[in-house]
Amino acid sequence: MVSVSPNMASSFLLRRHLSFSGISPAFYGSFLSKIVDIAQRKMGMLLEFVKQDKMVPLHQHLELRFRILVGVCSWIRQFSSSSSTLKIDFMDLTRPHTWYPNARKKSRKVIVHVGPTNSGKTHHALKQLESSSSGIYCGPLRLLAWEVAKRLNKAKIPCDMITGQEREEIDGAKHKAMTVEMADVTSDYHCAVIDEIQMLGCRTRGFSFTRALLGISADELHLCGDPSAVPLIQEILKVTRDDIEVQSYERLSPLVPLDVPVRSCSDIKTGDCIVTFSRRKIYKLKRQIENGGKHLCSVVYGSLPPETRTRQGLQATMFNDATNEFDVLVASDAIGMGLNLNISRIIFSTLKKFDGMEERDLTVPEIKQIAGRAGRFGSKFPDGEVTCMDVNDLPLLHLSLKSPSPVLERAGLFPTFDLLFMYSRLHLTQSLYQILEHFEENAKLSSNYFITDCEAMLKVAAVVDELPLGLHDKFLFVTSPVDMNDDISSQGLIQFAQSYAKQGKVQLREIFTPGTLQVPQSQTALKELESIYKVLDLYGWLSFRLEDSFPDREVALTQMAICRVDRAVPGNSCVKTRPWLGNRLTLA
Repeated sequence: MVSVSPNMASSFLLRRHLSFSGISPAFYGSFLSKIVDIAQRKMGMLLEFVKQDKMVPLHQHLELRFRILVGVCSWIRQFSSSSSTLKIDFMDLTRPHTWYPNARKKSRKVIVHVGPTNSGKTHHALKQLESSSSGIYCGPLRLLAWEVAKRLNKAKIPCDMITGQEREEIDGAKHKAMTVEMADVTSDYHCAVIDEIQMLGCRTRGFSFTRALLGISADELHLCGDPSAVPLIQEILKVTRDDIEVQSYERLSPLVPLDVPVRSCSDIKTGDCIVTFSRRKIYKLKRQIENGGKHLCSVVYGSLPPETRTRQGLQATMFNDATNEFDVLVASDAIGMGLNLNISRIIFSTLKKFDGMEERDLTVPEIKQIAGRAGRFGSKFPDGEVTCMDVNDLPLLHLSLKSPSPVLERAGLFPTFDLLFMYSRLHLTQSLYQILEHFEENAKLSSNYFITDCEAMLKVAAVVDELPLGLHDKFLFVTSPVDMNDDISSQGLIQFAQSYAKQGKVQLREIFTPGTLQVPQSQTALKELESIYKVLDLYGWLSFRLEDSFPDREVALTQMAICRVDRAVPGNSCVKTRPWLGNRLTLA
């Protein structure tokens, strides 16, 4: 039991929240001395909510934290408005390491495992995780979190699997495998692993890797990724006083770039993986190859739902199984994210991709990451080959494989909700859209960081700002995994937000008709299937954060399982099904 006095709590919270804006501790005393008396009185009333020897439900803890934060902000606003000398600059994000006081209490040993694909760097880090008394794995894909949890549980090390949409909890587990967005920065661990750490330079997801890097409280922190991230990691961690060690690895088996292209699908052979960058092209290539009568193709791309991770449904597993008749893989760049695949030869159908903004050439890191999936140490195909379908792409391929990846210069950063909330209490007339836009345009950053791309968040903020919701609820919708460029997915979010604002509860059964299935006879129908899946996935994500208001998680999960893409691919010999939201989903 730990008793918390109002004085301790108010002092801690004020110090913690002031550090969010990068304020020097030098003037804490003068600031606290003027308002701590008010803080103590208010905090004393709130902390009576917590009783000794009694487990308080999570939602009540969150409510208490929110009420305390509101109080702190009120005191700051009251003091700031009456003081001509103190100005709190909430735009100052130059000291993000101070946002994570739990991690700063430790002197972490940081081991950076760097090398090309198929070098064993992640394997070595995971061996340390397995031998630790407690630990956490953070990766960029749900599939990777699932694979690590499966690996640890198979080794008789109980491990939970946690993503934004799923929870698989094991009794007695002291290890967790999760997507990086779910990284736990409040608990203490003996060992932590962050995979694909070079993604801290990603313009949309980089801030989640930065948060994990700065915020995870572990005695040992293992970072796995490309050597291009090392100088930036060393620079960022200078202020944390962590002990940093770099371990470099070499590829375990050869990767040979070929001098001739694969000009025709008739030249495809067992163990090949053809990489392209659109759903339409993936299935076009699949049909062309299978029409030749020699091979059956598995497919892997970013929209495959998590249910396909089971052995019966996982396309990658089917391809890896030497006894399975699916002996060729057609995939997107999703395979570059660390998936363990038994590939003999990578064949690029093109070296251009549309990145959501423009069609561009693949970067050197992207080419090397994807090409490196050919050949896997200890597999049927230990040596790898890589080539293209267009002879004109061969020079770029060869040059990229010989070139080092450009050194990362900056990491993504995004303000915490606490900081946004405190700012909002001093600017009561500003909408969430205006607040996000203001931070995006005016945030003060050190040379090591860039503010994350807020375009997708701003699209959602423009919608939820029209609804009678509090800032916390709005922020929840803004950070949800919704594709606002997908009409069905965006309309699903709008309807969820409207129903939540109006009724406080969103019952999926009222807008979704389970059992109404249709066969996708075209690529357009398949795209609709994936859009509907995104809506169900979004509901599941919200149900873990607003459990009482989104009570039909099991309905969503059941329909998502029916929606398995491996059973719904046009041209697949399996049964094809497609759930349809019917007339009760308003897509206006």
